[in-house]
Amino acid sequence: MTRFATRFHNARMDDSAKPGLERELKRLERRLDELVGVVAQLKEENRALRQRQDTLSAERAALMQKNEQVRARVEAMIGRLKAMESGA
Repeated sequence: MTRFATRFHNARMDDSAKPGLERELKRLERRLDELVGVVAQLKEENRALRQRQDTLSAERAALMQKNEQVRARVEAMIGRLKAMESGA
């Protein structure tokens, strides 16, 4: 093939490949849109989970503090009972 014939042949192949290429680009564009949607959904889910984790951590800290207060009160009561028992 001559140079001109090769260029003409390649140009014709490019023209015939355009519909397939355009279809592939559209498919990739749709897939990319889907992935962007998934990323947005995962970001929101991650934000909600972090917020929930913060809430649960705060609740846990409050419960641990209450537990410590109750433990101290019970120990004080046991001490008073033992003192009463010793004095009786």
